[in-house]
Amino acid sequence: MLGESYSPQQPKPLGSYALLTLVFNSIAAALMLAQARSRRTLPERIPPSDIALLGLGTFKLSRLITKDKVTAFVRAPFTRYEGPAGPAEVSEKPRGTGVRHAIGELLVCPYCMGQWVGTALLAAYLRTPRATRAVASVFAVVTVADYLQQAWAAVDKAA
Repeated sequence: MLGESYSPQQPKPLGSYALLTLVFNSIAAALMLAQARSRRTLPERIPPSDIALLGLGTFKLSRLITKDKVTAFVRAPFTRYEGPAGPAEVSEKPRGTGVRHAIGELLVCPYCMGQWVGTALLAAYLRTPRATRAVASVFAVVTVADYLQQAWAAVDKAA
């Protein structure tokens, strides 16, 4: 099996990783094809303010998918709860083997999920910039509010 000798201590489902990579690249290719067929011209460049907005939105949405208590039901078939991991977040580990384990790893890693979310937000932005800015703005505002909540808690604790 692919991956058996990769790490004898912790074998990795390399074949399943390859499948997820194929899925991701197929989605990206389909988005590019849809963009080309729409005959819409791509912008020559994306303004830095939109990149920052999409980046903040990607950050928050990725953490929401991978760490938030409320979205645990999405991850539950692929992960095992380990305990709390900060304000409104949980710690989970992938469960199962093969594709189930690989999806579990994707669903507990905000960095890994960020690539999927960022690609989706950018594709949406290229199709409907105003609507995507509005959606990304919601997540950016929540990100700022989260950090302000944590700053307040730190100040309150120190007082």
